[in-house]
Amino acid sequence: MHTLTRTTVVTAHPDDVWQVIGTFGGLADWHPLLPPSVIEDGADPETPGAIQAFSANGHVVIRERLLEKDDSRRMFRYTIHESAVPVSDYVSTLSVHPHDAGAEIRWVATYEAADELVSEIEKHFGDTIYAAGLESLKERFASPA
Repeated sequence: MHTLTRTTVVTAHPDDVWQVIGTFGGLADWHPLLPPSVIEDGADPETPGAIQAFSANGHVVIRERLLEKDDSRRMFRYTIHESAVPVSDYVSTLSVHPHDAGAEIRWVATYEAADELVSEIEKHFGDTIYAAGLESLKERFASPA
């Protein structure tokens, strides 16, 4: 099992950050690299079992299933339901925690993959997807100069 972790600290109250990022079907609302997603079968995007599909050029590129959502703990956990990325047992948690400077945003995943693919997966998810989203949030919540 491999673990991927990316975090950032923003100068905002954790509840304010959660208001922005705490919707499973709303990742594309704040993430600059993700296309809008569609919640399949008219499911409630806040109820475990909901599946969101991301499409590019008219083709679904990844489907994710919500496993858990807890607003009181400011977190949701999801799994990759279907993807061309060569991983299995991928479970990711996006969460917001109090921090002395405001809020810490944590994006953590565990997954199975062939050892020779780990660096590619780290780059794709960690250094591209996770990092771009966290950087966008850091800019969004930056204190005015």
